[in-house]
Amino acid sequence: MRFDEFERRAWRDWREIPEMYKEGIDGLIVERGAQPHPTLPDIYTLGECITEAYPSEYGGPETIRSAVVLYYGSFRRLAALDPDFDWDEEIWETLTHELKHHLESLADEDALGALDYAVDENFKRLEGEPFDPLFYRSGELVAPGVWRVERDTFIEQAYPAEHPPGAHVEFGWHGEQYRVARPAVLGDICFLRIGEGLETGPGGEVYVVLVRRRGAWASLRAALGRERPEVVEAEGRAERSSRA
Repeated sequence: MRFDEFERRAWRDWREIPEMYKEGIDGLIVERGAQPHPTLPDIYTLGECITEAYPSEYGGPETIRSAVVLYYGSFRRLAALDPDFDWDEEIWETLTHELKHHLESLADEDALGALDYAVDENFKRLEGEPFDPLFYRSGELVAPGVWRVERDTFIEQAYPAEHPPGAHVEFGWHGEQYRVARPAVLGDICFLRIGEGLETGPGGEVYVVLVRRRGAWASLRAALGRERPEVVEAEGRAERSSRA
């Protein structure tokens, strides 16, 4: 898809979103360039919500201003990697995802409360109780796509529905590139614990969280509770990657 067509479709979808959800947003920005991950291969940021808060004794959209940015180059590169890439669904999903970030900023949620939530949900996971599978995103963001919850580190990666047998997962750790065998069963979300091969510090665990790439409508159904994701736990041994 050419840039001008991408921009036209992005603005078409933007206009379809009710104004009540865009309160406090100064506009949509469509950039030609790509936003690659600083260490992980074939991982790109599709969009961002850039938010600034202005001092005021009153909270709300008059003091929180945002801009939603889409990166055409990132869409184009992911489309080249995935033959099933759906431009329309991914544009819509990215727009609504970034709007959610803005609405969370308006709510002025306490960061410490979010971390407490992540700690509680991680405890539930370890105890085998029902838990929010994306709880780690409420933890401390230490790098793009990498969160820390107390001493545990969660490295998120999206994967396509189909994957070749014997494939490996590549990830960065403290400036080095590693790989680990991809589990045969992934489900919708797989917590792949790196049991060996990394220096993790006292008491800390490292998880590569593999999240199945979904289209917009599948993500919406899951968000509305109509579909529960299949969550899988696995373990692997990391080794230095030949790409390092």
